[in-house]
Amino acid sequence: MKLSIIVPARNEEKYIERTLNCLLSLSLDKEIIVSDDASTDKTLEILEKYGDKIKVLAHEKTKSIAANRNFGAKYASGEFFVFLDSSATIKNPNEFFNQALLHFEKDKKLAALTGKLSVVPELETFGDKIVHFFFNLIIMVKDNYLDMGEASGKFQMMRKEAFEKVGGFSEHLITREDSDMFDKLSKIGKVRYFGSLEVFHTSRRSHNLGWLKLLSIWMINTIWVSIFGKAKSKEWTIIR
Repeated sequence: MKLSIIVPARNEEKYIERTLNCLLSLSLDKEIIVSDDASTDKTLEILEKYGDKIKVLAHEKTKSIAANRNFGAKYASGEFFVFLDSSATIKNPNEFFNQALLHFEKDKKLAALTGKLSVVPELETFGDKIVHFFFNLIIMVKDNYLDMGEASGKFQMMRKEAFEKVGGFSEHLITREDSDMFDKLSKIGKVRYFGSLEVFHTSRRSHNLGWLKLLSIWMINTIWVSIFGKAKSKEWTIIR
């Protein structure tokens, strides 16, 4: 079974290399696709160093990270799509993805899964621990008990046919597109949260803006999407 790991990027010179080195240590059948969204920093220069080890799709600026993910998915050939943020890492990729694939093998009705989100230990604050505890709890309850569908865009793994059946990510959504994707997937199959699948990220937005401000932005956009079907924010990089 082949994995298509799709990494959306825009101006990720500080983080992308760490993510790629993590993914390249994976020995399973895979392709790594970086969908670069008009980066103006050294991101593309860094990507060039990896030659044919990765597939780089450099394109014009898109309107949302959802559009950027969908662009990468157009060129993916694996049976499973993995969407991973460009600042995310996994401690043991082989163990992680073998376990993830086993979940799909055991349950043919499983359309998609996600895992536990944590901040890399050297950057983690007390606030990060509290917020992520509740984030993970909410995702677990909604996915595993309420069948409502919830997940962060930092890590989502799904069957290719499930992705195609729901029409990919909703490109008009500047934020909450990740939750919207799992909500759509929950209507055609099972979506599940597995706490043993841990993904680390930098929590850079919360550290730059502060958790109170970022949570308020997320809350306002969640309400906006629920009522108006679109986000209030106009630029996705502000809240990523």
